[in-house]
Amino acid sequence: MRSAAAALGQPERMESYYRLHSRVYDLTRWSFLFGRRELVAALPKALPAPRRVLEVGCGTGDNLLALSEAFPDAAVVGVDVSRAMLDVAERKLSGRRVKLVHASYDAGFRVRRPFDLVVCSYCLTMINPGWEAVVDKAHADLRPGGLLAVADFHATSSRLFNRWMGFNHVRLDGQLPERLDAKFKPALCEVRPAYFGLWSYLLYLGERRPSTNCANLHEF
Repeated sequence: MRSAAAALGQPERMESYYRLHSRVYDLTRWSFLFGRRELVAALPKALPAPRRVLEVGCGTGDNLLALSEAFPDAAVVGVDVSRAMLDVAERKLSGRRVKLVHASYDAGFRVRRPFDLVVCSYCLTMINPGWEAVVDKAHADLRPGGLLAVADFHATSSRLFNRWMGFNHVRLDGQLPERLDAKFKPALCEVRPAYFGLWSYLLYLGERRPSTNCANLHEF
């Protein structure tokens, strides 16, 4: 018989997981979610003046705060499947020009106008299954020449650490770069070690490649 947790769908599992973790997220994640600040700091040079910015899996809003400061004239949107995480983000972003959307990005989020920049920070490796669909949707939701920015886990050689991260819904098989390169022209692709090589993390900037079909049409 399947456990109650296993019977839940991806959005429900994430909501259940972050209902507890949202209370301590900002106090703990700085110690292992590396590269987020460097990624945001690199964006103004790579994309000087985006008008529409989206963060997928925006969590408690740290990146949204930094993005709103880096691009004060842009309309910034954050989407997350966890209501608990967005509650924290709402308090943090009070008074900012940021819109928060409670939805599953690949299933419940509809785009009327394409974005200039889509940011995925430590969310793709947690979407299992379905991260490929998120990459494909990010490609569809960007304007031609728009930029995807990713900071995420990459891989580990430690079987024990891999099992522990799997328990926390994270996949560390180095699965991201191949799919990203198929959809985007890389401007930055760096794999960096963390904690003396216990695991590695990925920093990626990629320009949207042209689509060969009509999958990138948007609602207006």
